[in-house]
Amino acid sequence: MGKRMLYTGVAQGEIGRYVFIPGSVERARLISEYFDEPRLLCHNREYLTYVGTLEGEPVAVTSTGIGGPSMAITVEELHACGADTFIRVGSCASASPKSKIGDVIIPSGAARMEGMGEHFMPIEFPAVPDYGIFRHLERAAKESGYPYNTGVTITKDSFYTESSPETKPVCEELLYKWKAYEKAGATNTSMECAPLFLMGEALGLRTASIMICATNYNAYSNDSKDYPRDWERRAIEVAVSGLRSIIRDDLARAER
Repeated sequence: MGKRMLYTGVAQGEIGRYVFIPGSVERARLISEYFDEPRLLCHNREYLTYVGTLEGEPVAVTSTGIGGPSMAITVEELHACGADTFIRVGSCASASPKSKIGDVIIPSGAARMEGMGEHFMPIEFPAVPDYGIFRHLERAAKESGYPYNTGVTITKDSFYTESSPETKPVCEELLYKWKAYEKAGATNTSMECAPLFLMGEALGLRTASIMICATNYNAYSNDSKDYPRDWERRAIEVAVSGLRSIIRDDLARAER
């Protein structure tokens, strides 16, 4: 057994190459229910990790907390423990009539309205998921029968700058950017996709994201009762189905 990581508490040799990275510990527990032989591995701070198997291969799920910096710690530590395929399973808010509450969202790219990614790649570099992983998730969404869409997500560092930009001294700049992103066709907003995709390119990892849309366009609510928790399982089911397909494909390639 290798050294134990500082924040996640995971040690080398305890996980395989495939990891789901939701934000919340509650979602991590839900995802673990879909594993074969799930087992709690460790829990430190916001980082809760379960391990299990899918298609006979070891898999893990670790909660990351909210935002790019916390997510980046998770990815770097689990990569040091042997993981190379990361699928974020999260939530997003609608930025277009195309994205409706309850939709499964699979980003094909991310607008970089954040700063974490610049610690890995220069600002000119695009934030895009691994194309192969993206296609597996898109196919799984299509087969699920759930409403879904793909497109550009807007990755932001501050949650409330979207819903209440008028309270910020840089209000005019924020509103200008939001309008520009929407006119360019961005469909939703999130907080981790851009740095995750950039880390994938910088570190040689396969990364992608799948999210449940938590709002309708221009209908944000700050009431937790309005969050569609029952629909989170849509994104989880598609993510698990997609990873099963990825694993089967990887095994088939290894046998050639």
